Amino acid sequence: MRSSRSAPDPLDPGAVGFAHRGLHDGATFIENSLLAFAAALERGAGIECDLRLTADDQVVVFHDADALRLCGSHAVIARSTLADLGRFSVGNRPIPTLGQLLELVDGRVPLLLEAKVDERFWRFGPALLAALEGYAGAFGVMSFDPRLPRWFKTNAPHIRRGLVVSEKLSRVRRWWAMKLADPQFLSVHRAVIDQPWVARARRRMPVTCWTIRTAAERAAAEPFADDLIWEADGRPRR
Repeated sequence: MRSSRSAPDPLDPGAVGFAHRGLHDGATFIENSLLAFAAALERGAGIECDLRLTADDQVVVFHDADALRLCGSHAVIARSTLADLGRFSVGNRPIPTLGQLLELVDGRVPLLLEAKVDERFWRFGPALLAALEGYAGAFGVMSFDPRLPRWFKTNAPHIRRGLVVSEKLSRVRRWWAMKLADPQFLSVHRAVIDQPWVARARRRMPVTCWTIRTAAERAAAEPFADDLIWEADGRPRR
């Protein structure tokens, strides 16, 4: 699966790939929780996770813009301070910060950190850079928003940067996003992973594919991607 790479990938997680939002499984190991990340570590999987910025510029590991689905509250993450969010729990523990995730992983597996950028784009880059300071493990920062990888290219070129590409992105918008982001890796939706533009990009940079949830999806995507981001029945069989 990795024969198309032009150079070794520092984020290569090996055959096990990346666990999507950690190794979660319903109510037992909730997505983006420290328990789900610990379970992924036990399996030796790379970890993909989501990052959001709080009102006081703290980076937390959380997917949704608000806390309704996971915590039963309409609180908006971007309008809440870290202290505000302390009354909520994910997996019977507080919403984790990026710092807590880094401390848990401690360089044992590579991380794909997807920044969920809101209207405060110019605050996200500096806050994320500060949270990553001193971490020696392998990680890449990626986003659907091409401005974020561009910010890292300009302000922190030593940090590996990536672009997340949706299947809904038009050809023109994809071209524009690629030019602006100037990514070092791509994360591409499985519905478009077999398209010729992905093969062309893969000759220049590693390509991961998201999100693989079944064995059939895994079999269909493997020939076209360097690594897979998986959950549920999309996990590797070993």
